[in-house]
Amino acid sequence: MTLDPLSPVAPARVKALVLPVGLIKRERFTAFVDRLNAEKVVFLRDVTPDGRPHRNMFSPLAFPDGAMFYDLTPHHPPPSHLSLSPFDLFREPLAVIAVADGAELPNAVFSKRHSGGRTVEEANIRSLYQELEDLRDRYPKMLAHQVLLFDYLPAKENPIPVPEGIITIPPVEQLKRTTIKTVMCDISAIVLAEMTTLAKSYEGMSFIDSPGHSSAHQVNAMDESAGFARRNSQFALPLNRSSSTSGVADRSHVRMSMPPVTSKGQPFGSSSSTPSRPSTPVSGNKPLPTPPSTFDSIIGPMESTSAEQTSRSRSDWTDGFRAQSQERVSVQGYGPGGLNERWRSKGRCRVQVVVGSLYLQAGLWNNALKELAEAATVAKSINDHLWHGKALELALICLLLLGWAGIEFQVPSIMLPPHDKGTSIAAALQEAELRDPSQPRWLRNLQVHIPELVDRIIGLYSRISAEHLPPLPFSEAVIRLCKILAALHTADGRLCPESLDMIVLGRPPKKPLTTSPRFTIQPTRTLIVATLFRAFPASSSELLTTADRVVILSGIASLLGHLGFQRKKAMVMKELVSVLVGGLVEARTRGAADVGIHPAAGLAGLNGAGPREGGGGALELAEGDVEHGIDSFLGLLLRTYGVVGGNAAGKSEDDSDAAVIARIQKQSAARFFGMQSAKLDILRACINFSEALPDFAGVLKYSSDLLRTAGSGIAPGPRRENAYPSITREEQVRLVANILKTSNLSKRLGIGALTAEYWDEFLVRGITLETLPPTRMPVPHAKTVLPGITAARSSQDVDPFIYNPFLKRPDTATIDRTLVAGEPATFRLTLQNPYEMEVELESIRLETEGAEFESAVESTVIGAYRTQIMRISGTPKCAGAVKVTGAVIKVRGCRERRFPIFADPWAPEDEAKVKAIGLGALDVNAEAVSPAIQRLKPEHIELNVIAPQPVVVIKSSTLPQSSVMILEGERQCFSLTLQNLSATTPVDFLLFSFKDSTQEPLQLALNNREATATELYEYELVLAKKQPLRLRNRDDSKRFIAPGQTATFDFELLGRPGLTHGLIQVDYAHLGVPHDEVAEKFYTRQVSMELTVTVNASVEITRVDVLPLTGPIPAPLWSRVASPQEPPVELTADSHCLLLLDLRNSWPSQMAVHLESSDGVQVEEHILPGNTSRVVVPIRRIYLEDPHAFIPALNPARQRQFVVSTKISPEVERANREAFWYREKVLDTLRGTWRTVSPGGHGRRRAGEIELRAVRFTARMIEAIKIDEVDIDIAVVDPATGEPLRSSASNSYVVATDDFLQLRVRVTNRSARPIYPLLRLTPALCHRPFNVSLDFTRKMARFAWNGNLQQALPLLAGGGGAAELTMGVTALCRGEFEIAGSVEEARLWTDPEEERAREEREREEKKGHRRERTEIEAQAIILGAALGKRQRRVWHARRPCRLVVRDRE
Repeated sequence: MTLDPLSPVAPARVKALVLPVGLIKRERFTAFVDRLNAEKVVFLRDVTPDGRPHRNMFSPLAFPDGAMFYDLTPHHPPPSHLSLSPFDLFREPLAVIAVADGAELPNAVFSKRHSGGRTVEEANIRSLYQELEDLRDRYPKMLAHQVLLFDYLPAKENPIPVPEGIITIPPVEQLKRTTIKTVMCDISAIVLAEMTTLAKSYEGMSFIDSPGHSSAHQVNAMDESAGFARRNSQFALPLNRSSSTSGVADRSHVRMSMPPVTSKGQPFGSSSSTPSRPSTPVSGNKPLPTPPSTFDSIIGPMESTSAEQTSRSRSDWTDGFRAQSQERVSVQGYGPGGLNERWRSKGRCRVQVVVGSLYLQAGLWNNALKELAEAATVAKSINDHLWHGKALELALICLLLLGWAGIEFQVPSIMLPPHDKGTSIAAALQEAELRDPSQPRWLRNLQVHIPELVDRIIGLYSRISAEHLPPLPFSEAVIRLCKILAALHTADGRLCPESLDMIVLGRPPKKPLTTSPRFTIQPTRTLIVATLFRAFPASSSELLTTADRVVILSGIASLLGHLGFQRKKAMVMKELVSVLVGGLVEARTRGAADVGIHPAAGLAGLNGAGPREGGGGALELAEGDVEHGIDSFLGLLLRTYGVVGGNAAGKSEDDSDAAVIARIQKQSAARFFGMQSAKLDILRACINFSEALPDFAGVLKYSSDLLRTAGSGIAPGPRRENAYPSITREEQVRLVANILKTSNLSKRLGIGALTAEYWDEFLVRGITLETLPPTRMPVPHAKTVLPGITAARSSQDVDPFIYNPFLKRPDTATIDRTLVAGEPATFRLTLQNPYEMEVELESIRLETEGAEFESAVESTVIGAYRTQIMRISGTPKCAGAVKVTGAVIKVRGCRERRFPIFADPWAPEDEAKVKAIGLGALDVNAEAVSPAIQRLKPEHIELNVIAPQPVVVIKSSTLPQSSVMILEGERQCFSLTLQNLSATTPVDFLLFSFKDSTQEPLQLALNNREATATELYEYELVLAKKQPLRLRNRDDSKRFIAPGQTATFDFELLGRPGLTHGLIQVDYAHLGVPHDEVAEKFYTRQVSMELTVTVNASVEITRVDVLPLTGPIPAPLWSRVASPQEPPVELTADSHCLLLLDLRNSWPSQMAVHLESSDGVQVEEHILPGNTSRVVVPIRRIYLEDPHAFIPALNPARQRQFVVSTKISPEVERANREAFWYREKVLDTLRGTWRTVSPGGHGRRRAGEIELRAVRFTARMIEAIKIDEVDIDIAVVDPATGEPLRSSASNSYVVATDDFLQLRVRVTNRSARPIYPLLRLTPALCHRPFNVSLDFTRKMARFAWNGNLQQALPLLAGGGGAAELTMGVTALCRGEFEIAGSVEEARLWTDPEEERAREEREREEKKGHRRERTEIEAQAIILGAALGKRQRRVWHARRPCRLVVRDRE
């Protein structure tokens, strides 16, 4: 609210005391004063002159271009400042302006002491007038007393009369632009009129002492005038002590909240209340006065003055002064006590300087310049150095004000340099003219002389003589003069409107100075700084009060910052903090003693401190002063030293990723700026300063900044980088304890939750989602795997050859990112503490974005210098996407804030290139994005939350302990009961999958590239038809489990070799919609049950053989081996053969084996334990149209693949295929079972199937089983009748020798393709080798025939075409003859259509057109490649015709 007390034009200001009266709030009072400050410059042309002739000495008409500058202050100057008047006349207030709030007039009565008035408003107006009279009595030396009633509108009807001295100001809505200006002009008119009386009083004085000195003549004059109300400037201190030391009174006297209260019961300014100046300074150990707490105490107690003082009028007071002055002059002119001429000249000179100062304050700069020039001339002649320097300083201010007003002037000769410096001044004038020819001549002339004049003034002030200037006015004068030089330097050494505005109005420069060299600009910064440091206060605490020392150091620091010397400024500010700490501790100690509190009673403020006072409690600062004063001051100090700070004061608490990275970037730049030890020292000083205030927020802030600055600022990685802080462990513990103590104390005092900023940005080093239990883990699946979506999967039962995605091991990355709504999940937080003390985390919760997520709140303690892992749970509330961006953590004593996730190691890197120097380097490096900052990327955890899902468990099982013992081929049934634990979500999708120990070997065998087609078929058949585990009740409609209900499912277990364990996996979910309406992805959960299986051997096939039948089976034999007494069908050699099986009982109990064929033939055998029994079973012989066909594939994925081995010959391939197909046909017609037989029928009965697929057939066995494509039937018929002769079962005929017989051969083609047959008959003797018997029969003429034994038959059509051949034969001797026959293909038959197609394809290939082959053609080509080229075949008669020739009887 006050102006700069160290402004270069401060001596030209009129100080006005602004006080509140009546009922008024602080905010309203501050707003009213701000409105007055807007018109603090009053031009004399706007001021109405006083019409009285004896009040026109300072008439505004004398110099209408002048202006008055007001310094509106809400506090009275301390005695140490008032003692410097009239040397520094501007320090004494000349007017009292009382401010009242018109809005409070009708609310309540201001004072109960004053009654009267018809209304409350009228009574309050009268009360305001009475308070104005009290102010006049309290401050009788003030030139003007005025009450300003703001926001008041008089009533239109019957307005209340407003007494004289009270000015009403309407509200802002009805306020004119010139209203406040007119009020200030009216006050200025009163001040100018009353200045005449003040000037006359000074002119009547014979001598004025210098500050800090007094004379006997002045003491006598004081004694003569002791009965009159006199000004403080008329009194001086004894010669042995500086008057500046008398102002050790508390600084609270100069604050708005601590008004000028002089002594109890008497107003300030009366003769009785103004004591003579003390001869000794006030001791620093004396207690400070108690500060006021109300506006009444600010103004002072409204006590009536004495009758003498109230009866004396202003005119009497003036007449008394005049009479006294005349009396003193007459005494001085006569008698032995008269003064000499030198002393009288000095007195007149000093009076003239004071009068010139009044002219300067009155805005009459031309008159002031004239008076001051004359006074400077006289002072120079009599060697009055202090007043000579004062006259020159005031004259310089006059010239600057004239230049600012644009009025031409001439520099007085007394201000010109000596003749020995004339040459340099002339050269400087020429150089300035060349640099700026447009500059006015008078300004250029003054510009050139200012540096030398400033140096001369400071030299006069500091000259050692009988009278020397006290430290306070000297330091302030040096600072004011250095500001003039700094303004010149800032404006490039020119005295121009810009520099004049900086000098007069205090406007900041358009562009602040940096550390860039400016050697060519006069005056140089080196000269200014060297001159400025002459104002640095001495170390003796006795010469200056703490408040004055603070003001001086602040002025030096401010000017150094203006010049761009930020580091020098920081040094001064550090000294300033030390001074403040000492003063505050002293004030706190003395204040505690006054109220009976021990000085070390903690941080609690003696006066009370609010949460927003920010250190203003002890200094009695207003809220606005603190926000723009102490906090900014300390912040600038810390920034200059490069302290690693957190959030700046007053800024919003932004903890987003970008804000945190920007904060780390600035902190990293600050770590490489300045010296670490200096940063730590200044932070310790700031902590001491905040504790001395006391400032709770400051203690918290600077303690955390000290920990942050001392830390390494890195995120350590596995290489274990050195992250130790640069302060001791004891200091770290002390700082944390101080933070905790301060935070707790603020809560107990009711100030509010004051907290610090945590000192490590890398607190959270990682957040991971712990894997859910397998039973609760949601597994993603594509929509296509749902039953019914594709043709390959039409049921919920899984085909073993179709890829089962439900048995696939789920993707860990996908599962780790999936949560279920309404179910808690556990996260692992990795926290770091690179400091050597424990950190207590009061609350920790996850910070998420996206779908609603509720995090649990946990707490923990992180040990010293470690990385610690903790667990925290969270529950998603609805389905959707959730992003975990960090954790919101409340460290004890620190504010709750969000910490991003920095999982990767990181360390700051210094900029290799120097892009800036000085304090600007910090800003440049903070804005530069280094590679290290680019690598700093917070991590986020993307989570997918699905809709609520049920939880199913296996409630019970009929298997004890999930284990079972079973025999090979045995099937056992058991059941599982599933329970839905969810109370709201049903299970509408259930899918059962099975795994067992036999699947993996089978899959390995299937993947073997060396496996033959037969082996692959066997593997696939076992995998498809012999599953060890399967579901019995396959009704899909029953696969539903209501919330909280159970469902039972039956399973079947088949004993197989190699089965040791099994797994039943149940995939379940709640889809909520039909399968075809499911989204592209759905999730299931799994519950499984593992089985331990022990499979023991039962009945094994140890040997297999197949025998052809040569005749009918005897009935006794049949009755022993078969269950029915008679066979159900005729068993002939042409239709049946015998299958011999050696069965071994491997179970330790008797087994009953039962074999049954498709013909109804049943054979049962009892086998004792460990015994092997052979079982004979008649089976039907088999005809195959194509025994060399491809071996099929049961796996749909291999159905279009044709496995052809290239390592075996076509003959072996044909044999393998024949064996495969005949074996398959036999196994299709045969079934074998076993059952256990217990003695007496006790014990558990077991039953199962015999694994007949262990049967393998050799080529000989296949010959016994198969039926050829061509059947050759040889019979003997009677030539006469044509009927076949009677034969036996073995096709034997009994004939007589020399009988003429007819041999009939019938050839039948069973195949589908036609054949060109060539028949060969071979008669031979029986029981002889074939070649011998054939030769013997032919040569010995024992058997005769009529015709050719070898002849071609006509084409036999396919599908049963037949041809007959008859031939006459005669046996010429007795014996047994055997007529065998064979048929050979004479040539291969080709299909005409196939031939035409082949020829057509060949023609197209010759033309270049290739036609894609059909599947049948491709198979034919592959078949031909595997089996070789088609060759002519030969068939032999299975039963030759036997003739038993006997002699005719």
